[in-house]
Amino acid sequence: MRKIISNTTPIITLLSISKLELLRDIYGKIIIPKGVFREIEAGKNKNFYKDLSKINWIEIKTIADKEPLKYINDLDKGEAEVIVLANEIKADLVIIDEKAGREYAEYFGLKLTGTIGILLKAKQLGIIKEVKPFLTAMQKNGIWLNQNFINQVLKTAKELE
Repeated sequence: MRKIISNTTPIITLLSISKLELLRDIYGKIIIPKGVFREIEAGKNKNFYKDLSKINWIEIKTIADKEPLKYINDLDKGEAEVIVLANEIKADLVIIDEKAGREYAEYFGLKLTGTIGILLKAKQLGIIKEVKPFLTAMQKNGIWLNQNFINQVLKTAKELE
């Protein structure tokens, strides 16, 4: 089975648009480090909150060696743990949205996607019919997306001429 590790923001974003199950539908199972779990638990007051420890296709793992975290001190704890855990378990894919986290993932040679990549993959696999309604929902939930980026995503999804 492929080893897929997610950071906090993609999970929160998918929860906020009621599409967390896309991760299961596309990958079967995902892994999150304990730091990501703690960050999500800190948002228990959100109306879209779910206790990830009760979802059987999400595995919560503790990183074995905390030493490398010292050297990734410009990322939040969850992101840093994603990078360290991905290297420890030789992850097939990491799911990160934030630019700094993505740069670290690329530096370490990790295969990478983000929330938008998940939506595009879901459309490609026929799990969702369109990407656009989910981009709109993300914006309504306060996620800023540049209009040029949105147009590029919609072109990729063949939803814009």
